[in-house]
Amino acid sequence: MDLTDRPQRGGGQMRPVCPGQDFRRLTVALYRCPSCRAEVEIFSNETRVRCHECGTTVYKEKLPSCIEWCASARECLGEQRWRQLHEDE
Repeated sequence: MDLTDRPQRGGGQMRPVCPGQDFRRLTVALYRCPSCRAEVEIFSNETRVRCHECGTTVYKEKLPSCIEWCASARECLGEQRWRQLHEDE
């Protein structure tokens, strides 16, 4: 029996379950802590976790910074700092 086939308690009617709540379909991805660079796991049902090394909140979705989209970022930061920030790509 699939989760979506289970009857609702008390009513006997079937109600579909959100696939995001089906823990059999969870996936995991590795992210880097922005503070200490430790690897942290974030599951598909999470949006953020605390780094196990330093306690910093690590978010699944990273907001773009001007360093990523600005044509003058390399000049602004200087060559050495710009390369450091882009070495993981």
